[in-house]
Amino acid sequence: MSPSTSKKMNGVSFVGTRDTLQSDYITPLKNIHVNYTAIMPFGFIRDKNNPEIIFNTERQWFGEKVVGVKQYVEMLQNENIQIMLKPQIWISRGEFTGHLEMQTEGEWQQLEISYEKFILEYAQLAEDLNIKLLCIGTELERFISKRPDYWNDLIVKIKQAYTGKLTYAANWDEYPKTPFWNDLDYIGVNGYFPLTEEQTPSVEACIIALEQWKTELQEFSFSNNKPVLFTEFGYRSVDFGAKQPWRSDRDMTAVNLEAQTNATVAFFETFWIEDWVAGGFIWKWFPNHTTTGGNNDSRFTPQNKPAEAVIKEQFKQFR
Repeated sequence: MSPSTSKKMNGVSFVGTRDTLQSDYITPLKNIHVNYTAIMPFGFIRDKNNPEIIFNTERQWFGEKVVGVKQYVEMLQNENIQIMLKPQIWISRGEFTGHLEMQTEGEWQQLEISYEKFILEYAQLAEDLNIKLLCIGTELERFISKRPDYWNDLIVKIKQAYTGKLTYAANWDEYPKTPFWNDLDYIGVNGYFPLTEEQTPSVEACIIALEQWKTELQEFSFSNNKPVLFTEFGYRSVDFGAKQPWRSDRDMTAVNLEAQTNATVAFFETFWIEDWVAGGFIWKWFPNHTTTGGNNDSRFTPQNKPAEAVIKEQFKQFR
C-alpha cells in the first residue's frame, strides 16, 4: 500500500538569530513558494558524555529560545506558513549528536530527565501555538538504540501534551534502525546521502546515485505504511559537495555553485514526484535574505545562488 500525500511540505530550515523576525524577512520565503518552515530552538550539551541539556536561557539568541519561537511562529502563521517545531541538541565543538552516550546508569537517567524536560516544554508550546508538526529529536542514534523503553514512554508523554503530527529526524543511515516509526506520523530522514566523488557532478550522475536510496526508502515507506519526510536536505555550494553532503568543515572553501545546483535539481527530480514523499526542509535559510549567501558563499544556504531558482520552480509545481 502506498502511503500517499496529496500536497508537499515545501519547507526551509529557518535559522534562529539574535533578533526578532521582521515582516520583510518573510517575503523571500513567499517568493519561492514556501508553505512550511522548521523552527529550531536549541539545547546545549558540554560534551557527548554529559547528561545536562541547557536550554531557554538568557544567554541564548532570541530565536533559539521560547520567547523567540513564539514570535517567529506567530509571524509566519499570520502569513499562512505552517511550522514544524524541531527542538535540537547542540554538543560543544559541533560533535555529532548521534554519538551522545552516557557511561553509567545514573548518567543515563539524568540525560533522560533533562531531555524529557526539554522536549515536553516545546511540545506544550507547539500545542499552545497550534503548530502542525513536532519533530521529537534529531540524529540521536545511540541515545535511542541504548534506551528504547525510555523513548517509547517519552512518545506517550509527548502525545499527552501535543495533539498534532509527529516525526523524528533520523540521519540518512539511521532511519532503518529507528524503532518507533509506528508511533509517529512521518518517517523523518535527513537526506544527506553520499552520491558521487566528482568535483562537479552532473544532474544525471546525481540522479543515478540517488536511485539506490530512493528504492530503499520507498520499500521502507511502504512496509511501514508511512510517508517519508525529509526533515533536512541540501548541498553546500562547494567542490565535491555531493560526496559527503553532511560535511560542514570550515576548510571546505572552494565555491562551486554548479555542484550545488545540479545536486539540488537531482534531489527534487528523484523524490518530489513520488506520492510517498511528504516533502522536506531545505538546510538552511537565514532570515535576513539580502545579506545571506551569494555567489561567493560556500555554505549550505541556497539564498541568492542559482540553487534558489531551482527550489522556487520545484516548490511552485508542488505547493
